[in-house]
Amino acid sequence: MKKIAFILLTITCLCFFGTSNVLAVSNTPINWGFKKAKDEVPPEAGAEYDNLLKKYDAFYKADPNKKVVYFTFDNGYENGYTGKILDVLKKEQVPATFFVTGHYLESAPDLVKRMVKEGHIVGNHSWGHPDFTRISDEKLKEELAKVKQKTAELTGQKEMIFLRPPRGVFSERTLKVAKDAGYIHVFWSLAFVDWDVKRQKGWEYSYNEIMRQVHPGAVILLHTVSKDNADALEKAIQDLKKRGYQFASLNDLLLQREIGQNKYIY
Repeated sequence: MKKIAFILLTITCLCFFGTSNVLAVSNTPINWGFKKAKDEVPPEAGAEYDNLLKKYDAFYKADPNKKVVYFTFDNGYENGYTGKILDVLKKEQVPATFFVTGHYLESAPDLVKRMVKEGHIVGNHSWGHPDFTRISDEKLKEELAKVKQKTAELTGQKEMIFLRPPRGVFSERTLKVAKDAGYIHVFWSLAFVDWDVKRQKGWEYSYNEIMRQVHPGAVILLHTVSKDNADALEKAIQDLKKRGYQFASLNDLLLQREIGQNKYIY
């Protein structure tokens, strides 16, 4: 009986995760996080995480020797502030990547079109915002494919290679599945509690967090549902410029990697 039970359990696991992944990689959930940067010194996730990300071409920061930062925004739903954020980015000539969900694509198509029209990148934040570690390989690939397809239909952006997992939850299995599907996980090195619309604290809170945590090579994560972020963004960008920072897109990072000029992303 024990042997039969073991066989049945094994078959169940293989059906859920796929025969190659269940034996090769771990599906232990990991919640992305680390000690925040201070005094413009980049944060360190530690050798274990660094090696894991490197194995699957993922990254969370760029060259610590260059005062360049990368703005990224997560767009789960529209709360009335993305237009203002786009206005600021256009005025200050700052590129960004917007990680969108299926809900956002369906509820705010005009804003997604504007993102691409104004030179920004639309990245994949999954269709239904699930915990990747709790869904099968096939379901994960379906989540990603639907976002890519809908984005292409709306905007003409046919390529989509940047992925941010919902809530920053991932595993080695999900890293592998995403990479095999042509995606690069983009985590972050600067973030704070900005997504709770009931806990907005005023523009200075957002501004101070950005300026306090900024560092060369920062990948900045902001949520567009935050009024604080929308109100603080212009001053933050202007003051970062005064401190000698420049702004680049994630595509710039990939180009640097391809020509061998950035060893800090994989």
